[in-house]
Amino acid sequence: MLLGTVCEQYFVPAIDIICERVDMSADVTGATFMAAASSSPELFINCVGTFVTEGDLGVGAIVGSAVFNVLAVPACCALFAGRVIELDWWSVSRDCLMYAVAVVALILTLLDDTIYWHEALLLVLMYIFYILAMVFNGRLGSFVKSGCCVPSKPKIYTEVTPLLIKEKQHPLDASGRMSRSIRHVDLENGMEMMKRHDSTGSDTSSISSLWSWPDEKTSALKKLLWVVTWPLGLILWATIPDCRRHPRLYPLTFVMCIAWIGGVSYLVAWIITILGDTLEVPDSITGLTILAAGTSLPEAVSSVLVTMQGHGTMGISNSIGSNTFDILLCLGLPWLVKSLFYPSVPGNHWVTINSSGLSYSAISLLSTLFALYGCLALNKFQLDWRIGVTCAAVYLAFLVFAALIELNVFFLVNLPICPH
Repeated sequence: MLLGTVCEQYFVPAIDIICERVDMSADVTGATFMAAASSSPELFINCVGTFVTEGDLGVGAIVGSAVFNVLAVPACCALFAGRVIELDWWSVSRDCLMYAVAVVALILTLLDDTIYWHEALLLVLMYIFYILAMVFNGRLGSFVKSGCCVPSKPKIYTEVTPLLIKEKQHPLDASGRMSRSIRHVDLENGMEMMKRHDSTGSDTSSISSLWSWPDEKTSALKKLLWVVTWPLGLILWATIPDCRRHPRLYPLTFVMCIAWIGGVSYLVAWIITILGDTLEVPDSITGLTILAAGTSLPEAVSSVLVTMQGHGTMGISNSIGSNTFDILLCLGLPWLVKSLFYPSVPGNHWVTINSSGLSYSAISLLSTLFALYGCLALNKFQLDWRIGVTCAAVYLAFLVFAALIELNVFFLVNLPICPH
């Protein structure tokens, strides 16, 4: 809850102001800063697992999070939508193809349970190539759709951020840059229109909610949630300047958010490591299950909400697209820094993976992606309850299969835990 609050109320607005100040195009903004905002917990968890505990917590969390995003999130979107949602085949196919390439690279990297510096560098370079592909996404999509005789739609860039759903339509000037425009925010059943006056516009609704008791129409459960989360909001309010009220302080807001996310991620990784060691459960299992679902919860909530509003393509693209960032950068960058500058043994420029079962879990990533895309293709890219039930069943099967592998049921992948 603390990570979600930091990302939603402080980190994302700071990144939004940064992108407006440097006048970045919408494609690159979504592929870089917005992806970093929503996936920052996974990045810090893997940094802790790589540099501090030197275990499989980070890679297990990212692999598990990827499966959660591919199967559990579409399942929730389909089951909670309550109706058939039409999906844009090109957007889903593009995201699935890029994600498949990233998964294949991860499988080849994990096969020998050793990540060399040049393999980590390749993952980072692939992410740079992914950004370049996003820059030319509009031209590529128009070319493919025209070749397939599919009428093109107006160019609408969408952003989905943790617990905050935004749909933006940005007019582009002659240079292809994003102009400042009206932000359309559609939350649940209400439509709110908020003007943006350059970078000085601010949303004070969430600010005032910290100091105002919920009204009488609010349910008892929401009031209880407000009481539980109020101390968290107070601590963050006292330590992080709100750039929505004070736009000039956005650099300090950005730095303090990084510090909070890093500190909380370290605390969570430490607690999970101690818990797994006490219960004699490998790091890979706790990463695949508990951390995977926890770090992916903001993306799951935002995807479900926008799908319930009829924007199914936005929800599916949000869940699949973030996986590409997780695999290529959240894994590749810490591995690259660790292997080049901080090797466990001087002169050995590589990172060792303790569990050889993670390579099998990575292979299952590809199978889950094929299962999702195959179901959508057979269902003519319509999201309904059949897709939801199928994805939920496959996700449960993956969890059981991955846990059995990590517990050495089929063959030895994890060495016995050292005696205390």
